[in-house]
Amino acid sequence: MPEQRLTIAGPGSEADATGTAPAGSAYSRRSGPAGSVPAPAAVRTRVRIPLRFADGFATTADAFTFSGLVDHKEHLLLGLGDWQGALLGARARARAMAPFVRPHSECMTGDVMGSQRCDCGPQLREAAERLADQGGFLLYLRQEGRGIRLYEKLDAYSLQDRGLDTYAANGALGHGEDERDYQTAAQMLLAVGVDRIRLLRNNPDKALQLEANGVAAAERVPALVHLSSSNARHLTTKRDHTGHTIDLGPLP
Repeated sequence: MPEQRLTIAGPGSEADATGTAPAGSAYSRRSGPAGSVPAPAAVRTRVRIPLRFADGFATTADAFTFSGLVDHKEHLLLGLGDWQGALLGARARARAMAPFVRPHSECMTGDVMGSQRCDCGPQLREAAERLADQGGFLLYLRQEGRGIRLYEKLDAYSLQDRGLDTYAANGALGHGEDERDYQTAAQMLLAVGVDRIRLLRNNPDKALQLEANGVAAAERVPALVHLSSSNARHLTTKRDHTGHTIDLGPLP
């Protein structure tokens, strides 16, 4: 289908009138040669989608698709709440008005099936409401299982059932502890004119990668902790091994 160019950025913003980031945007591929700079991504489609979650929470999202993403995957950016007002605030460099952003990696078992082995489903639900309330963007990233895809994530679950932790299980399958790359997240944000955000995250690597690829985290806001008896070991490992900002109190 022909590429659909969308006017979403005003004069003087970081994106031009087609919704693309400027040619000089400074972001480099995490896993590529030092100093390599991919071509900017461009918005190809914007469509409104009404959302309703299992607990009844409902909101409306503007879903953006892109061309030119470096990994050629079909990632989504969802504009929630008054995201356009948040964009205007960001362009005025008003810290309190910088768009609220949550990068969320796809988790079929958690997001769709309600798996209790992780906290992905509750985090997605939390992000949708907080972003709708404050205005911002949910980045839905197609990197299941910290980048190892669905089948191997389930293989890693099997190894965890035999005693390995979540990171050691990925390593036993020949993968890195975390193979996610947030360069495409930065590309999508830059394509809609965002180079400065309030970041909703517990994983410190998200801020590091986004900033390395041209998106400044003006504020880092912790996500809530969704603790259960089924995911306590998983969350403890993330806190202790990779420095996630997770305050684990007693089990509910």
